[in-house]
Amino acid sequence: MLIDFHCDTIMQLYNHRGNENLRSNPFHIDIEKLQKAKSFAQFFALFIDMEECKDLSKKPYQVALEMGEIFKKEINENKEIIAYAGSINDYLANKNNGKISAFLTVEEGGIIGNDIEKLNELCKLGVRLITLTWNYENSIGIPAADGRNLGLKPFGFEVIKTMENLGVIIDVSHLSDKGFYDVYENTSKPFVASHSNSRSICNHPRNLTDDMIRKIGERGGVIGINYCPAFISQKAITTVEGIVQHMKYIRNIGGLDVLALGSDYDGISGTLEMKDVSYNYLLIQELEKKGFKIGDIEKILFKNGERLIKDVLK
Repeated sequence: MLIDFHCDTIMQLYNHRGNENLRSNPFHIDIEKLQKAKSFAQFFALFIDMEECKDLSKKPYQVALEMGEIFKKEINENKEIIAYAGSINDYLANKNNGKISAFLTVEEGGIIGNDIEKLNELCKLGVRLITLTWNYENSIGIPAADGRNLGLKPFGFEVIKTMENLGVIIDVSHLSDKGFYDVYENTSKPFVASHSNSRSICNHPRNLTDDMIRKIGERGGVIGINYCPAFISQKAITTVEGIVQHMKYIRNIGGLDVLALGSDYDGISGTLEMKDVSYNYLLIQELEKKGFKIGDIEKILFKNGERLIKDVLK
């Protein structure tokens, strides 16, 4: 019983194309590991490094399409176990049929340039969540990593309006503080921080302030807890206790309903006590140890995610 809002496994398959597959691989996530974790749904990101594309003289949007083809191929080849989902109805049908749901996302909204039609195309191709920025300034706005507290650009406001109309989840992970408030003040639907933690616990610009946590909760959005050591404690290891520390703090600030999972598996380095997704049982054990009730744990693991999917995706 698990919904994870962010992983970079498709990037790993793209970088190792021809040598690895989604069924079984040495990465943090594969279908066999998801089965062991009793996963209900995995959000798979098409992650594109815009600067790397420049160095390789590749068009970022085309790279995303190539990654998308890998996603479709792998899902089709394992359709008896996993199936694409683009709505709550798809998700519930897959769940009833005992299949894992695979949601498709984009990490780096800048791949669309200044062309809103590309956003429409991504939606038609099945993308259901877009992380507006990664670590570089793009056509949409300024990232947290930039260091300047600047927000969305004029095109960025058009993007978030179009995403709401299309029923695509707006993701503010990686976005600057000013950009966060631009999203909050110019949208009406729930939005997410798919892989972010508490800045009060770990003072990193990629994490969320208490006020941001409250506002996501008030809007009905969710925060996917990120397992990256740099966002947990800035030590070289992420312990399950460290993850739960962030969960407890965020629950106390934004309420239990704001908590979800956003592991960032296959996009992070360092030592992880939960070595891959199949170790999710350790998280359940730690939550129980720290006094979380079964109903609370189910909300964190999948019920809050189910609500978000129902409320936003068309």
